[in-house]
Amino acid sequence: MSEILVNVTRDPIVENIHRGDIVVVNGEGKTVAYLGDPDKFTCMRSAAKPFQACAVQESGAIDYFGLTERELAVMCGSHYAEDFHVMAVLSILFKIGLDERYLKCGLSYSLSEKVTMEYVKKGVEKKSVFHSCSGKHAGMLAIAMKEDFDAHTYLSPENPVQQRILELIADFADIDKEDIKIAIDGCGAPVHAMPISSMAKAYMKLANPSHIEEKHAAAARKIVMAMTGYPEMIAGTRGFDSELMRVTRGRMAAKVGSDGVYCVGAVRKDIGIAVKIEDGNMRVLSSVVMETLKQLELISDEELAELKHFHIRDIKNSQGDKIGEIRPTFRLIG
Repeated sequence: MSEILVNVTRDPIVENIHRGDIVVVNGEGKTVAYLGDPDKFTCMRSAAKPFQACAVQESGAIDYFGLTERELAVMCGSHYAEDFHVMAVLSILFKIGLDERYLKCGLSYSLSEKVTMEYVKKGVEKKSVFHSCSGKHAGMLAIAMKEDFDAHTYLSPENPVQQRILELIADFADIDKEDIKIAIDGCGAPVHAMPISSMAKAYMKLANPSHIEEKHAAAARKIVMAMTGYPEMIAGTRGFDSELMRVTRGRMAAKVGSDGVYCVGAVRKDIGIAVKIEDGNMRVLSSVVMETLKQLELISDEELAELKHFHIRDIKNSQGDKIGEIRPTFRLIG
């Protein structure tokens, strides 16, 4: 059963309570700390993107089309559609011989309200390349073009692109692919549901590829290098994913998923972490992740101070006055 993770206060009053589940696994895939249900079954959502990008790397498409590490990074991201994100996605499409019309993620503005307002003020309409998942979709198209798979049906679960991704995720998560349930994500791509303990195992192996089969290890190293080398491509300016990886300087491979999912792999620590907020609330997610890293002593006091606005978050009224907090209240077991 999920446990209370966060209290949201308004002055002295606890106004909202958010429950969830956390699991931490070691290099053997064993649970070493947890709270709630370590086997909560849920969708991985965009936390699967690094593994979807691993499939691009393993296909040989990166070298075949001359794609850069920065372009590989945007495939792993839920980007903010800032200019540098958009240019990276368009560059991928150009190099693989396609254009924006092939993206099936749907028309969108930015996850960032600030970036969206800038587009609206300029009279720019929604575009598929602005979608936070457009990098992932461009990567899937790169596999299709490299392997001569049907690029028009690249989102079909039966397409070889998606079958390769499913098999790869199953290997990393240490779960039979038949036990992964497939649904459809917000961007139209297949989404993978499994116990959060399996997600934690996948991230442990991603960040510590000595624990994965050699056929995947090289791709995992490449993905983590891209994510930590270009953290701005994973979210964007002042985004939590980007800031966490920037501040920790390559020690964390971290990725958010919609509806309250977050996964972290601690590099060279043989640690994988998965979090699920029961009600899917996204604004409390960073507080839970930061508190988890603090309790596991995976983040220094200096790093914690630099990221403090993601840990204990102020709630302000329309005049800019602090009137409450988002504050984690849990203690991990183990």
